Amino acid sequence: MTGDVVTASETTSSAAVARLLDRYGISGLPVVDHDDKVLGVVSASDLVRERAARQGRAPDEPVREPPARELMSTPAVTVHPEQRVPDAARLMERRGVERLPVVDEEDRLIGIVTRRDLLRVFLRGDDEIRRQVSEEIVSGELGLPPEAVTVSVRDGIVTLAGGAELRGAIARAGFAAWRLDGVVGVVNLVPSASPDGVARPG
Repeated sequence: MTGDVVTASETTSSAAVARLLDRYGISGLPVVDHDDKVLGVVSASDLVRERAARQGRAPDEPVREPPARELMSTPAVTVHPEQRVPDAARLMERRGVERLPVVDEEDRLIGIVTRRDLLRVFLRGDDEIRRQVSEEIVSGELGLPPEAVTVSVRDGIVTLAGGAELRGAIARAGFAAWRLDGVVGVVNLVPSASPDGVARPG
């Protein structure tokens, strides 16, 4: 996440929000109250819709700059810092948002994560993921020699293979691999009770 977050208050005018977006080169920002609790999110798309709505006003009607509270999407879709990156990505996709404010246990803003931030995580190289699985999980967590489990990674999908006597250990390695940034799938080639042979987190 990015910890230095550009924010607006409920009363910030649409013109001031537009200037903030332009100055910092961002496409949206959280709206917070006096206690830094997130009330909503206002985006460039919200500003465009508001400007378009003005086109229908009478020529002599005074121009009014609505405050952020009238433009923002609310309630804001937020995440907590301990949530996994794939979960945040799925939440973004499901709710159709470009950014997620990160809040603490009292719902106070502590950062923000964007689609671009998540993309950087998912662009981790397969070799880097394979090394992490082998060193940190197979050797580190399970205490097995690296050669005991064959680890291969292709396009973020981790494949684990080994002897039948390691079925339990490899299953645990599969579950642990799901926690790693950049992992989009885990396949366990050791015969297991699962008919499709795919390890999934519980």
